[in-house]
Amino acid sequence: MSERLFDAASAVVPHESAEQVVSGNPTTGVIELGGFKGVEIGIWEITPGVVRDVEADEVFVVLEGDATVTFEDGEVIEIGPGAIVWLREGEQTQWEIRSRLRKVYLA
Repeated sequence: MSERLFDAASAVVPHESAEQVVSGNPTTGVIELGGFKGVEIGIWEITPGVVRDVEADEVFVVLEGDATVTFEDGEVIEIGPGAIVWLREGEQTQWEIRSRLRKVYLA
């Protein structure tokens, strides 16, 4: 395996039960790829369902799936492949996942 190349689209991500579940039986998984200049890089995945979260400072790119993210201030965003999203530490969100969502994150 190359130290310079990682196939984020086809990597197998181990899953466990999601936390803060509102509805459904979503599972989540993460692969931590390491860091760069103090920034953590990884792959995160979640299966369909609805969950709540308190966010960390993060930027991510959606590789697959689609979801609606509702922020505590009332903003609602629809995300899918190619979306780049910025999250701020402490934001409260609700995620409605319609199909398995996979993202590459920097936090």
